[in-house]
Parts: sequence; C-alpha cells; structure tokens
Amino acid sequence: MEVLEWTLRAAGIGHFMLVAASTRAPKALGWKAELATLRPLTRQIFTTQAAYILVINFLIGLLAVAAPGLLLDASPLATIVVCFIFAYWAVRVILQLTYFDPTDAPQGLKYKVAEWGFLGLFIFFAAAFGWAAVNNFMEMP
Repeated sequence: MEVLEWTLRAAGIGHFMLVAASTRAPKALGWKAELATLRPLTRQIFTTQAAYILVINFLIGLLAVAAPGLLLDASPLATIVVCFIFAYWAVRVILQLTYFDPTDAPQGLKYKVAEWGFLGLFIFFAAAFGWAAVNNFMEMP
C-alpha cells in the first residue's frame, strides 16, 4: 500500500509538472494567431475548456499529493474517483495515439521530446490510477 501511495504522490507531482508545461503550449503552438481566426463564441468556448482542463489537472495533482490514502481507502467514493481519473487519462492516451494528427505539429527535437514526454506522463497517470482502482476493488468488503 505504501508503494501505491507514493506512486499516486508521484503522479500528483507529475500533474503539477504538466500544468506548468501546459502554460507554454499556447505560445509553442501559436494559439494567438490560430484563435484570432475563430468567431468570438468559438474562441471563448475553446479558452474556457482549456482553462477547465488546466484546473482539473491541477486539482487531480493536489488530491493525489495531499490525500493518496483517501484515494486508496476502498470506499465507493474513492473507487469512483480513481476510476474517473483512470478513464480521463486512458481516453487521453487513446485519443493521442489514434485521433490526433501530428502532421502540422511544430518540428524539431524539443517538440518530439515534448510529445513523447507528455504521452509518457499520460500513460503513467492512467497506470497509477488504474492500479489504485484495481487495489480498491480488491480491498472492498
């Protein structure tokens, strides 16, 4: 159990790293110019969704760092929460591998390293919270 708690803490720290790195995405991907061509409502919806994702990722990190024991107590709520977080990241991995079209992504080594680094983080997050979900199911009365 202690190893799993530390794994969740590491995932939480990874979420903080992701949030920090995500603040660089708009500049790296030229969002200002891209968003300028959209209608105001579409631009506002995109910006709102991006902000929601950033906040959700931060809060997942905070929960994993501050309360890994609560996520692993095998209660129905803890199990639902870790299943949600697992699904959130598993779907993100699947989308990146099957849906995203990287043909017009920025070129260069730093962008390739970032792409694979993000994917590695997403896989780690899915694995950590998936492990927590399995643990909770196995510990349920």
